[in-house]
Amino acid sequence: MASDKDNTANISLIEDFRPRLRKLIEVEFVLDHLNFLDNDNKDLIRTKARKESNLKAVDQLIDTIIRIRPLPNGWFREFVDALSAGGCKHAAIYVQDSPPCPALEAENDNCVRLIELLSPSLLEMKTTDVCLDCFARGILTPEDREIILAECKNRGNMGGARELLRRIVRFPPGWFSIFLKALQVTEHPDLFKELTGESPGDNLIEPVVGVSDEPGVLMAVNEAPGNVDHMVEEGAVEAAENSFLPEQETLNNSVISMHLDEPSEADAETADLYSGTEEPMENGQPENSLDLSMSGCVAAAAESPPKAVIVLRDYQMAVARPALEGKNIIICLPTGSGKTRVAVYITKEHLDSRRKEGRPGKVVVLVNKVPLVEQHYSTEFWKFLKNKYKVERVSGDSQLKISFTDIVQKNDIIICTAQILENYLERAHSGDDDGIKLSDLSLIVIDECHHTQKGGVYNHIMIRYLKQKHKNAKLKKEQKDTMAIPQILGLTASPGVGGAKKIEKAEEHILRICANLDAYKIMTGNLGENKKEPHKKIATAEERKEDPFGDVIKGIMNAIHIHAELNPTCDLGTQNYEQWVVQKEQNAAKEENQKVRVCAEHLRQYNEALYLGKTIRMWDAFSFLDKYFDEELKKKVAPEDEEAIIKTDTERFLFTLFKDSKVKLQELAKLPQFENNSLAKLRTKILHEFTSREKARGIIFTKTRRSAIALAQWVQENSKFEEVGVKACHVIGGGGQSVVKPMTAAEQRDVLNKFQNAEINLLIATTVAEEGLDIAACNFVIRYELVTNEIAMIQARGRGRAEDSSYTLVAGEGSGVAERESVNEYREKMMSKAIDKVKKLDQEEYEKRIKEFQIQAIMEERVRTTKKKQKGMKKESPSKVKFSCRSCNKPVCSGEDVEIIENMHRVNVTPQFKELFIQRENTSLVKRLLDYETNGFIACKDCGQRWGSMMLYRGIECPCLHVKNFLVMYDEKRKNINKWSELGIQLPAFDYAEHARSVAESSEDEESM
Repeated sequence: MASDKDNTANISLIEDFRPRLRKLIEVEFVLDHLNFLDNDNKDLIRTKARKESNLKAVDQLIDTIIRIRPLPNGWFREFVDALSAGGCKHAAIYVQDSPPCPALEAENDNCVRLIELLSPSLLEMKTTDVCLDCFARGILTPEDREIILAECKNRGNMGGARELLRRIVRFPPGWFSIFLKALQVTEHPDLFKELTGESPGDNLIEPVVGVSDEPGVLMAVNEAPGNVDHMVEEGAVEAAENSFLPEQETLNNSVISMHLDEPSEADAETADLYSGTEEPMENGQPENSLDLSMSGCVAAAAESPPKAVIVLRDYQMAVARPALEGKNIIICLPTGSGKTRVAVYITKEHLDSRRKEGRPGKVVVLVNKVPLVEQHYSTEFWKFLKNKYKVERVSGDSQLKISFTDIVQKNDIIICTAQILENYLERAHSGDDDGIKLSDLSLIVIDECHHTQKGGVYNHIMIRYLKQKHKNAKLKKEQKDTMAIPQILGLTASPGVGGAKKIEKAEEHILRICANLDAYKIMTGNLGENKKEPHKKIATAEERKEDPFGDVIKGIMNAIHIHAELNPTCDLGTQNYEQWVVQKEQNAAKEENQKVRVCAEHLRQYNEALYLGKTIRMWDAFSFLDKYFDEELKKKVAPEDEEAIIKTDTERFLFTLFKDSKVKLQELAKLPQFENNSLAKLRTKILHEFTSREKARGIIFTKTRRSAIALAQWVQENSKFEEVGVKACHVIGGGGQSVVKPMTAAEQRDVLNKFQNAEINLLIATTVAEEGLDIAACNFVIRYELVTNEIAMIQARGRGRAEDSSYTLVAGEGSGVAERESVNEYREKMMSKAIDKVKKLDQEEYEKRIKEFQIQAIMEERVRTTKKKQKGMKKESPSKVKFSCRSCNKPVCSGEDVEIIENMHRVNVTPQFKELFIQRENTSLVKRLLDYETNGFIACKDCGQRWGSMMLYRGIECPCLHVKNFLVMYDEKRKNINKWSELGIQLPAFDYAEHARSVAESSEDEESM
């Protein structure tokens, strides 16, 4: 039984530490464990916390305890236990009169103050990831975690971040180092640097590489199981005696210091960063702030870790071994098995060995898609090699590509898109001092190397390599100096079979890829227990019994067939029909049959609507048609002060046909009972994934950009999906060939980052995301009415990296999709057999066949180059080429009126041409580069057919022609040409000085009038 003297001492202790306790106690959780307080008092305290602030509620809690007479037996022990159980362990330390030593207390205060000062930046953290990591490391309680995650859901990421920061600072000293680790593990290098003054790993808590439970695994701290603190915190100073954490670290005061003597105006504004509400000031201090009175240095890091050693798993080391001996190889491992990590290891060993030998080393890592540049840089090469080597990345949307030569010279490892390297190799070949030579590089890593074929950019680079290799062999025989060529490392999960139907042809396909990459061997590994295969399922949707929406569209198409006297030879709404109608349009354009040409254009749009109606909502198909006709009508409306654009009888017929059916289509599109069954299957599958998994994150692959966008909208607008926590977004390609506006590289990167950070948990993508996308937590993949080849199937399936992943093909009955998937599965097995046969070849026989394919590739390249030169060197005068409007056949200009800007843009700046077109703004396609910008299009004044874009080049307006919009007359023949390169006539270069002078003279004449 406690004496009055003990009670008085304990109450005095609580009073003495009241300023600290006000900041360290969370009353809501503590009250749940205080049984000696009656419910009325608890309700009053909770009301105070809810209506005013937690600080005021703590005051009321302390005042209530002090006023109780008599105090019940054991109240003090119960109060201490309640603090600990309620997640306020730091407060419990003070109440027991065991505060940290003054030095440790001062350090902790400085850490709290630092968090407070840098809160505007910290609020940008990926709160969910940081919260879960902090919870796993013991600086958040289960209640803390639930509240923070709920705050994220209800008030957004920043609201959750405020709550997280408010709670971690209440833990005993040592929380700051753990918080730094959490930031590092969840990939927040910028926030880590802001808190410490150093990047992660710069003599601080770096992503240490160590060994996992499984032998030979290369891993960083964030991948290590269990407690790896001994790897990071060796030599850490022992902390307070009565710590409630497994470890307490003091901080190295030498890292950064911040003078906090004078609180600024900004401090006062941001002091209440946690609550998000304003509090009155007491004694010049914000009511809900942390202690602002201390000054001095902020300690921000632990002792330097031991030197990292990269170790691979057994199967990874086995496939890497020939490359470590300097040989060219292809590493063929399943997706998610660590190919890129093996490449990091080989890169490190390569540079280490060259450094020891006193030879320069330069590694270029090539990727085929822009998002992969950042992925390989941040998650692999920079992450593991930054402490020893200079790593940089360059892509097509990066300003660094302008100074690529300097980037290569100043860095050891460069990750870039392949086209950038090819451009600079070509510069060097053309004699440009600003170019790059193969001899400047010592190792080239080629990601997704199965693309090294069929004239792709990888193949262009490797043809240069093969030419030099065979030239070196000749020079060596002549005892002349040879040119150094780099080592080659290819990475792939799926070399494919190249369309082969027999094993012999599949083997030949594998050998050609090996030849193109000059591979000593193709290396595969036995993953054993490490192999991950997602569960596969085919969900077949029954064919729709009734399709009144499609029937109306087919009725319109049949009316057009009769009007244009066309007799289709295939079913409407199919790819075969698409090919048939495109051919009809092209033939009609050549024959100047405008009636058939315009009808064919409209039929193509209706056929697309039929396809959309089979795969996405009828409403999306209707919206597509409605938008198309709206834009076509706008083409027939002339700008102000222009003559009216003529509509032909056929155009009037087509516009009326849609107008008469529009209301009916609109009504039918709203009836859910007629929606396609594939969409219902997809809905069921998505709901199943999100209700059967604790954390679902998946990708749906679909065929077209339009269907990806429409499916994302469908998910976003469906309340059922919202109820189960689906957050969807689309990602599509960046090319400009499609009529659908492409995504920029920045937009793609933003979506992929949000998906990586779980802000989005359902990605709906075209094939742009099939290869290389590395998201470990992705646990289901759906291919929706989409089958291409065995490579795409393997790549798409491999996006599911998590344990217990699933791969589902949703296919309509009778669509042939399921059957083509079976063919791809057969080809996948054929691919494996072909690789095994290649591996079993005698090395001499292998090298003989490889050499034959290499010589064949070099000869084919020479033939292509010769033909290209001959095609580009035609001596005919450009005046022999005539251009007419594709729509109305009006003569437009001749080739002698067209000039080329920067070997790329064909423009016509003649006064005569200016009289033939109208100009319209196109705000959705604004493009600005260093010397030019485009923000409008030009169209035929008579019929409204688009001809191209209006480009402002260094201050001069230049109508830029798109050749596909014209009918070309050449050699007395009418031709459909899609690309200027197909024309083969040398057009004159744009004379900027001459045109600038003419523009200046015209301006002077106008001013003098």
